[in-house]
Amino acid sequence: MEIRNDLDGMTLALEWAAKGLYTTSPNPRIGCVIVRDGHAIGAGVTQAAGFDHAEIQALKDAQARGHDVRGATAYVTLEPCNHHGRTPPCSDALVRAGLGRVVAAMEDPNPLVAGQGLAKLAAAGITVSSGVLADAAHEMNIGFFSRMRRGLPWVRMKSAASLDGMTALHNGQSQWITGPEARADGHAWRARACAILTGIGTVKADDPQLNVRAVQTPRQPRRIVVDSKLDIDPKARVLEGGGTWIVAAVSDPEKEAALRAAGAEIIVLPNAAGKVDLPELMRELGRRQINELHVEAGGKLNGSLIRAGCVDELLVYLAPVLLGDAQGMFALPALTDLSHKHTLKFHEVKQIGADLRILARFNPL
Repeated sequence: MEIRNDLDGMTLALEWAAKGLYTTSPNPRIGCVIVRDGHAIGAGVTQAAGFDHAEIQALKDAQARGHDVRGATAYVTLEPCNHHGRTPPCSDALVRAGLGRVVAAMEDPNPLVAGQGLAKLAAAGITVSSGVLADAAHEMNIGFFSRMRRGLPWVRMKSAASLDGMTALHNGQSQWITGPEARADGHAWRARACAILTGIGTVKADDPQLNVRAVQTPRQPRRIVVDSKLDIDPKARVLEGGGTWIVAAVSDPEKEAALRAAGAEIIVLPNAAGKVDLPELMRELGRRQINELHVEAGGKLNGSLIRAGCVDELLVYLAPVLLGDAQGMFALPALTDLSHKHTLKFHEVKQIGADLRILARFNPL
């Protein structure tokens, strides 16, 4: 691919960033491409936490291919870091390598960076700029930006429904309303999340595994169950393999011991009504470095999360069928005035197989 301008360079860097869609958390998904004379001479993507960032991968790639990077241009989908975390600062590595120019899609919202990486590069005589394809770079890391700016994960609520908004019959039958393409697409959204959250009602009704199966992924997201009274069966499939977080509103040493023996961790976060404090749960997940939270729950928990202001985005798959009187997507109270309606904005509408996928947001980040 010939790199004719900054747009081409950043487009290719974003393609590299997408290679880390399932692997980089809690770090952002970053791609880096080093260009000389219109050709990419090195490229990389941020590795799993504790390993090389994209810039280091790109420098190593260029070296392995026998290229001299001095005076070349690096396109990076996020400002190079300027602090010691699990790895040394990427800005230092770029200065030592003698790059002539660095183009970042946008500045890093991490207060440990926040413009300092680009400032260090400029102070070393490297030409810097930012703002190329910034919107695409923001979308790639919307959960990371949410956590850096708000201390909260980006919460995406997924639902599959009929055209009249029904998710299951009253007898509980729900498999399958949408087609195989939509189901596989839903698993791809699961895979990119740091964690998947459901409620005890769904666990009791469906005994789900709550993992990624329909697409290839190198890692499984964390599983979280909201279970106010610790009613979950220690043999539930969502606990298989360990690592599941059970969020409760009560302490029960006997039940907790059985769940810990199954590999689960218990988080007790009660509110004044004796239920799980959902806003506090989101803050706790932010502290635990969850960038994107994928919710697949029943109408009751869905409605509670929406009423508590905990949902950023709806991911809805609509099948071209009608179910009539059945279970709906969200258990929300009846309104007496339209001014009280929950307002969203359509972000994307796309056909997936025979079904329609809608991304709608409550508030932009």
